Amino acid sequence: MDQPEGRGRQSLILLVGPPNVGKSVIFNNLSGMAVEMANYPGTTVDYTEGKAVLGTIQARIIDTPGTYTLTGSNDAEEVAGAMLEGDPDLVVQILDACNLESSIYLALQVLEHRLPMILVINRMDLLCEKGGAIDTDALSRELGLPVLTTTALSGEGLERLRSTIIEVLSGKLDAEPKREVPAEWEAAERIREAVTGAPEKRPPTRREIIGDAIMRPWPGVAVAFVVLLGVLAIIVGMGMGLRRFILQPIVLGYIIPWIDTQVAGIVAPGLLQNILIGEYGFLNKGIEWPFTLILPYILSFYLALSILEDSGYMPRLGVMLDGLLGKIGLTGPSIIPILLGYGCGIPAIISTRALPSRKNQMMIALMVSLSVPCVAQTGAFISLLAVRSVPALIFVAFLSVAALIITGAVLNRLLPGRPTPMVMEIPDLLLPKASVLAKKLWMRIKHYLVDGVLPVIGGVAVAAILYETGLMARLGTVMSPLVRGWLHLPEEAAVPLLLGVFRKELTVLPLLEMDLTTLQLVVGSVVALFYVPCVAMLAILYRYFGMRFTLAALILTTGAAFLIGGLIAQIGAVIL
Repeated sequence: MDQPEGRGRQSLILLVGPPNVGKSVIFNNLSGMAVEMANYPGTTVDYTEGKAVLGTIQARIIDTPGTYTLTGSNDAEEVAGAMLEGDPDLVVQILDACNLESSIYLALQVLEHRLPMILVINRMDLLCEKGGAIDTDALSRELGLPVLTTTALSGEGLERLRSTIIEVLSGKLDAEPKREVPAEWEAAERIREAVTGAPEKRPPTRREIIGDAIMRPWPGVAVAFVVLLGVLAIIVGMGMGLRRFILQPIVLGYIIPWIDTQVAGIVAPGLLQNILIGEYGFLNKGIEWPFTLILPYILSFYLALSILEDSGYMPRLGVMLDGLLGKIGLTGPSIIPILLGYGCGIPAIISTRALPSRKNQMMIALMVSLSVPCVAQTGAFISLLAVRSVPALIFVAFLSVAALIITGAVLNRLLPGRPTPMVMEIPDLLLPKASVLAKKLWMRIKHYLVDGVLPVIGGVAVAAILYETGLMARLGTVMSPLVRGWLHLPEEAAVPLLLGVFRKELTVLPLLEMDLTTLQLVVGSVVALFYVPCVAMLAILYRYFGMRFTLAALILTTGAAFLIGGLIAQIGAVIL
């Protein structure tokens, strides 16, 4: 694998370390706000890159995928190893003060590349809280490298790290490896004992007592219920507040009227003006839909998800749900890709690669594809149903969860293989830092603006052309037996089915412009919920699981969408 392009004359710095060690916090401190996410060439593994000015030195900083080893047993390890082969100017190795031995083992593997290197021991506050200590001078002698300590969340030690990096890059400090130590667990254990001494017995800290307690049935189940209720309150409450009181007044009250006025003054009435600012005008609906109906829920969802991640609660939720998930053949860690799916199905499927069982990987991929709506589609559901009927919104949400459980139970019986128990690292409970949450949200917003808004605008443009040229009516006529006869929806509802292939929320948003009954809104939402994955998600399914699996996912989702949606329409017509 090749090194990412664009290095130029800038110094290249790699941050390497295990997951959950605070590496991203250090990266954010060094790089400021000039940050972007990308895929490593030839893979689907994300890495984060930023630019920094360190004294007079221009630098590119890459936050490599978190990994425990460089043995190449998964994509993240392969990418981290390939980046080290790209001749960086400096490697900053982040060690976990609370899990020093495994961090030293990774450092020994990195040392084999014989690159300039600084060791940074992070989470020193947690180690001190536990009564531990590390002899950094001894560790420096053992490995022949500069060693620093930090508490990244509070910022302690980060200025010294910055100045040390400047000294190395400017040639004032030698960070070339001085010793050769075999990359073996025995060596890592020996070094850890030499720099920390024998572990002392001590009473558990308050943080550890709380962390252990919320993984037991009591009070863990109650805490999980409250936490998930709080997450729902953040997503729906904050999202609706942003939409109603901030974004809608600005967009609908000022931006779109200004656009309508400007276009009407430049473009004569007719086909072109209607495509631009008509009923499906891509200049007005292309702004209204992604910014007032979806963006507020993107913000609220990723705020809640970031809090769960940074607090260390998400792995504990996996432990709590391990018994429940075991009934459908899954393990506790499977909850992580499922939760990620409510943000976007693509990282959910990518994260299944961390699951040890191929059967579990396939189960999660199909479950997410069928019944887990992404945050953009969830925002569209809330915009469509919450104002008209909260019970209708609850029904669609209940149907999604029920389908998720039933799909898992069926796949567990149909797919060959047995689930493999998985060991999950449980990080310490932490209080999320506002500045880190803000930076994460900013990165998510930038990602949505580039990868989410533009496809929606393109889809709206297609809808505008179809509507204004009369092709929408013809398409509705062709699909009338299915759309009108089976689903009891108007013929123009055929268009969202076409647009949904590009972005799943486009199966929902056009329904907002139609005069539909509550039953029709529910039917349209159910069809959209189970409908085919978007093109990008299909590409990931094909990449990881092959053509047969992808075709099976297409058939399953399309069949379920029309079967369940039609049954609800037919039964609802009889009852109501």
